[in-house]
Amino acid sequence: MFWKKNKRKDGSFMEISPKTTGQQQISMDLLKQVLANLDDAEIIERQNAKDQNVTFIYIRTLIDEERMNESIIEPVILCTQDTILDCMSTTNVSEIFTLAEAQKQLLKGSIIIYDVIGNQWLTAPLRNNIGRSIETSDTETILYGAKDSFSEQIEVNMTLIRRRLPLAELKAEKFKVGSLSDTTVVLMYMEGVTNPEFVSVAREKISKIDFDLFFDSSQIAAFMEDHHNSIFPQFQQTDRPDVCAYSLGLGKLIILVDNTPFVLVGPITFFHLFQSPEDYINRWPVASFLRTIRYISFFLSIVLIPLYVALTTHHYHMIPLQILFVLVESRSKLPFTPFWEALLMLIILEIIKEASLRMPSKSSQTLGVIAGIVIGQASVEAGFASKVLIVLVGISTIASFLVPNYLMTKANTLIQFVFLVLSSFLGIVGIVLGMIAILAHLNGLTSLRQPYLAPVAPFYWKDWIDLFIRGPLTKMKTRPEHLHPLQKWRYGKRR
Repeated sequence: MFWKKNKRKDGSFMEISPKTTGQQQISMDLLKQVLANLDDAEIIERQNAKDQNVTFIYIRTLIDEERMNESIIEPVILCTQDTILDCMSTTNVSEIFTLAEAQKQLLKGSIIIYDVIGNQWLTAPLRNNIGRSIETSDTETILYGAKDSFSEQIEVNMTLIRRRLPLAELKAEKFKVGSLSDTTVVLMYMEGVTNPEFVSVAREKISKIDFDLFFDSSQIAAFMEDHHNSIFPQFQQTDRPDVCAYSLGLGKLIILVDNTPFVLVGPITFFHLFQSPEDYINRWPVASFLRTIRYISFFLSIVLIPLYVALTTHHYHMIPLQILFVLVESRSKLPFTPFWEALLMLIILEIIKEASLRMPSKSSQTLGVIAGIVIGQASVEAGFASKVLIVLVGISTIASFLVPNYLMTKANTLIQFVFLVLSSFLGIVGIVLGMIAILAHLNGLTSLRQPYLAPVAPFYWKDWIDLFIRGPLTKMKTRPEHLHPLQKWRYGKRR
C-alpha cells in the first residue's frame, strides 16, 4: 500500500493515509476524477436568469429525475435572486465543503450544485425510492387480521409501525453498518416501557459491528447474537407490522434494516417461536388448542423417526404383537437396516423440499406433490423402504411445518438427524440423552443477555397465561415479567 507524502514547513516530508485525502476541499477536477468510468454520472451546466453558470452533478440511476427538473433545475434557471440558495428555499438544501461529503451525497442519491459566482457547493436529496408496493406476507400467512407486510424501504416500514403506535414515546435510533454497503439500521423501542438495559445492549452490539457488506437482517443478527454457534435463532424475524407493534407494546425492541423486509425482534425466548399472530385473533380456547398442537408437532417432528429406528433396532420386544407383525411383514424383504432406511428417506425428502423452494412458484407445488407420491410409492415397490416408514416420514414432515418460525423448522431437521444417529446406537436411551442435551443447551442460551427459557427457567408463574396456552386477553393485565418492563400494567389507568 502506498502512502502520500506531505511537505512540512521545515522542508521535511510526512506520510499520511489515503483516507486523509477525503478531507480536502471540493474542486471540479477532483469530482471528475471520482466520477471517472461511471457511465450513469452526469455533469451538466446551465445559465440562470442572471446569466450565471450553474453546474449540476448527479448519478441518474440513483435520483428521481422528474423531481430534479421540477424542484431543482427549473427554479434555479428561472430564479433572479442573488444566491442559488435563495432560489431553492422550499427544498432541503445544505452546503458541503469536503470531497468526502460530496462523494457520500452523490452515492446516496443527492444532487450537487456548484455556484460559480458564489463559489458555493450545495447538495439536495433526490433519492429515487424504487421498491415494491405493500403486499400480503408470504411467510406468516393468516386468515383474519392485517394483510400488509414490510417492504425493502426502511422509511415505509417505519411508517407502517408508527401508524399502529402513534406515540412520541416510540423512539427510533439510526445507525450505519457495513464499510462498503453503508446499510442503514434503525433501532426502535418504547421509552418508558422497554427496559433500558435491552436498549443499551442492542445499541452496544450494533455499534461494535465491523464488516463490509450487509444485505439482510439475518446478517445483522449473526453479529448481535450472544451464541453464534447455536442452531436456535436468538432473534425473531418477521415481516408483519402488527407483530412488531405488539412486541413493542410488550416491552421488546425491534431492529429494522434497509433493503430487507424482515425485521428483528428481541429479546425472545424459545416459546416465542411457537406463537402466531392468529393466536390473538382466535377465541382463546381455540388459540390455546392450536398452540398446544404446535408444541406436540415440534416434539413429534424430532422424535417420531428416531423412535421408529430405536424400537425396530434395539427395543422390538416393546412393540405390541399386532403392530410387530405389520412391521415384520413390511421389513421382511428390505436390504437396509432401519437406520439406513430412515436416513435415505429423510435425505431424499430434504432434496425434494429444497428443490421445491428453488423452483418457480407455479412449478414448486406440483414438484413437491408429484415427487413425494412417485418416489414414496416407487421406494416401497422397489423394496427400499417400508410402508410404515413412509407414513411416519409424512407425519413427521407435516408436523414440522406447524412451527410458525421458518428458522426453527430448519433447526428441527438438524435435531432429527442427530437423534436418528443416537437412536441407532443407543436406542431410546440415546433419544433421552439427546433431549437432555437440547434442554441443557437451551437453558444456557440468551437473547440480548436475557434467559432463553424464561418464563420456565427462571420461573415467572404469571407469564404462563400466555405460554403453553393463550389465556383470555381480559386476564392478561400485565406485561410479561421476564421482560422486566418499566410499565407493568397494560391498561392506562389503575382500577
